[in-house]
Amino acid sequence: DAMGQSVATGSAGGPGAPPPLLPLLLALALLAPGGSAGGSCPPRCVCASNILSCSQAVLSSVPAPLPRFTAVLDLSHNNVSRLRADWAPGRLAHLHALLLSHNGLSFVSTEAFAHVPHLRHLDLSSNRLRALEENLFSDLAELEVLLLYNNEISAVDRTAFDNLGRLRKLYLGQNRIARFPLELLRDGSRLPQLALLDLSANRLRSLPVGELQALPAWLRDRLYLHGNPLACDCPLFQLVARGRRRRLSAVVDFQEELRCLLPTAPAPVGILALAGRQPLNCSEAREAVLEAHLGDTVTLSCDTRLRGVRSQHWVTPGGERVAEEGGNGSAALLANGSLQLRALRPEDAGTYACWVAGPLLNETLYVELLVHNFTLHGPHDTLNTAYTTLVGCILSVVLVLIYLYLTPCRCCCCRGAEKPPAPRDDSINSSVLSATPNHAAAVPREPCRSRSASATGSGQNGRFKVGGTPQPPPRHGPKAQRKVSDPDSVSSVFSDTPIVV
Repeated sequence: DAMGQSVATGSAGGPGAPPPLLPLLLALALLAPGGSAGGSCPPRCVCASNILSCSQAVLSSVPAPLPRFTAVLDLSHNNVSRLRADWAPGRLAHLHALLLSHNGLSFVSTEAFAHVPHLRHLDLSSNRLRALEENLFSDLAELEVLLLYNNEISAVDRTAFDNLGRLRKLYLGQNRIARFPLELLRDGSRLPQLALLDLSANRLRSLPVGELQALPAWLRDRLYLHGNPLACDCPLFQLVARGRRRRLSAVVDFQEELRCLLPTAPAPVGILALAGRQPLNCSEAREAVLEAHLGDTVTLSCDTRLRGVRSQHWVTPGGERVAEEGGNGSAALLANGSLQLRALRPEDAGTYACWVAGPLLNETLYVELLVHNFTLHGPHDTLNTAYTTLVGCILSVVLVLIYLYLTPCRCCCCRGAEKPPAPRDDSINSSVLSATPNHAAAVPREPCRSRSASATGSGQNGRFKVGGTPQPPPRHGPKAQRKVSDPDSVSSVFSDTPIVV
C-alpha cells in the first residue's frame, strides 16, 4: 500500500516526470515471482506478483508488452481513449480483472476481449462510451461484474449482452438510456444469473410494469430505477409501494430519489406520495400467495373492494394481457372476474396482476402462484405405498407376538383325559431351566383344572400369577423342603417344544 501511494503521488506531478523512487520500485518488481518467466514489468507501472498497476501513469495507450502472468490489470485514471483489438498482442489466460475507468474511453472494438476469455471483472465506468454495439461482450463468457456507469450511453443493442451466462451484476446508472430492452431478461435465457441491474439516473420516462413483473424475483427485487424522469401513474406507485412493503434496498435506501412527473405539478413529486392524490387516486396493491402442482387447474380470485367496477383485466407473469372472457390457451377469464389456469406447467409460476378500474379509484391485486415440480398423485402414491408397507410389517410383528405369548397352552384337559401323566423322574426341562430340579419325591402334579378357576391363580400361557402359586401340602422327609419349579421359566412358556442340549 505504501508503494502504491508513493507512486500515485509522484506521478501526479506532471507527465514524463517519474518519482525518484520509481526506478527502485521497478527493479524490485522485476524480482517478483514469475517476472523473469513471463516478461518484464512495463514502464511507469508497478508489478506486485501477478498484479500490474498502471493507474495515474499518464498513458495514452495500453503499455506493451504485458506480462503473461498478469491476473489484475489496473489502467484507471489515464488517457486511453480507444481500446483496439490488438491492445493485448498475446493471450492473457490468467487475467480476471481489467480496470479502465476514468480514461475518456470513447471506442471499444467488438474484438477487444478476444484475448482475455477468463475475465470476470470489467470496469469501464466514468468514460465517454455512447453506445453498446452488437456482440460487444460476447467473448466474455465468464464475466461476472460489468461496470458501465457514468458514461454517455444512449443506445443498447439487443445482442450486446449475448453469451454472458455468468453475469451477476450490471451497472448502467448515470447514462442517457431512454429505453432498456427488459424483454431480453424476461425468459432468463440471456442473463440467467443476473441478480442486480442498476438503471438509475438515466432518461427513462415510463416503465413496462408487465415486463418488470415477468422478471425473476431475485432480479426484480434488486432493480434500481431512482433518478429517472418517470411519468406518474398508479402501476408505478404500486410497484414502488410493493418494494417498500418488502423492505427492498432499491426502494428503502433511495426513497427520496424515487420521484415522478405529474402533468399538473411544476416539480417532480415523490412516487410514494401518490396514494389518494388527485388526479390519480392510486391505492396500494394487495398480494396473495397460492400453491399448486403440475397439471392442476386453479382459479385466481380478484377479490377487489371496489364497487361499480368499470373494467378489469389480468396480466400474466409473461406480460400477456387476459381481458376477454373465455381467453385462449391455458388462461381463461371467468364471468366473475377470476382467472382460471388449466394444466399447470412450470412456466406458469410467477406473479399475476389483476387490474381493476372503479368510478373513483383504481386497484391492483397481485397473486403469487407457486407451482411445485411434481404432480399431486405421483409422489403421494409412493408415500402411501411406503406407509402401507410399514403398517403391514408392524401388524405382522404384532401377530407373531400374539401367537407366542397370548396363545392358550395345550393343557392336559385339551388333549383328553386318556393321556398318561408325565414321568416322575427328572426331565431335561426341569433340570436345565428350573431353579430347583424336580425329583421323584417332588410335589405331584395337580389334576387338570379349568383356566377360569380362580383358585389356581393361573395367568396367560398357563403361568401362575405372582402370589397365586399353590402351596403344596406339608410333607415329611429329607426332601420336604423342595419347591415347585419356577412357573416363569422358559419351560412353562415353550411347554410344547422340546429343548435339546
